[in-house]
Amino acid sequence: MRLIPTDHGMAAQQVVFCDFDGPIVNVSERYYQTYRQGLTAIGQQVQYESGAELNLQPLSKQRFWDMKQNRVADIEIATRSGLPEAHFPAFMYQVERLVNHPSLLQWDSIQPSARTALEYLQQYNLRVVLVTLRHPRQVNDFLQAQALSHLIAEVYGAEDVNAAQANRAEQKCELLERAIAQQKDQGHRTTNSWMIGDTEADITAGKTFGISTAALSCGIRSQDYLHSLSPDKLYSSLLAAAHKIASTTALQAA
Repeated sequence: MRLIPTDHGMAAQQVVFCDFDGPIVNVSERYYQTYRQGLTAIGQQVQYESGAELNLQPLSKQRFWDMKQNRVADIEIATRSGLPEAHFPAFMYQVERLVNHPSLLQWDSIQPSARTALEYLQQYNLRVVLVTLRHPRQVNDFLQAQALSHLIAEVYGAEDVNAAQANRAEQKCELLERAIAQQKDQGHRTTNSWMIGDTEADITAGKTFGISTAALSCGIRSQDYLHSLSPDKLYSSLLAAAHKIASTTALQAA
């Protein structure tokens, strides 16, 4: 689904494609709360049905997020939390049910320097187009709540509200392909573009369509894991990437 939040004029611009979760939004607390509530729900269910009490020991947020960043499977995280194998399917059902619930979306927060980064890119006349596996409605709600809509040219998002958690590279590729084609049709420049993101899906998509890739370690993948994927550049934040991309683009245009 394609969404155009605001009219930024028809003058041709250089496009920068960017993911939403990770570069702009910190989702760590929402994912942690989902994990904790999922465990609690299973514990309560088992106690209600059998009277037994599971010896669940939730991980600290730091340990949980370290494991998520290094792509440890949810089932392995649940195992280390004391959840018996027989309850894995029920746990995963709870996670999928909870992760996009409005009561948990409120835990999302803006990355510390994301606003400054987006303003910086706009100052350099770079057109920021979001390519995300989040549903566009969720993206737009967040952008409006954070007063960021004027800094984003367009949003290409997934119809499936659970797509972001699944993080399938083929879906990101489909969205990026559509975004590139439509930005070209509008007369904008995509030849020297970048795909900025924090996961293997972003890097795969960028490489698939010949776009430079900038991986960010502020999201759901660790620096070491991202390095193993061989992105063109690796940065700690969107702001760090914005500085380099803006200067590189200015040199190319000179």
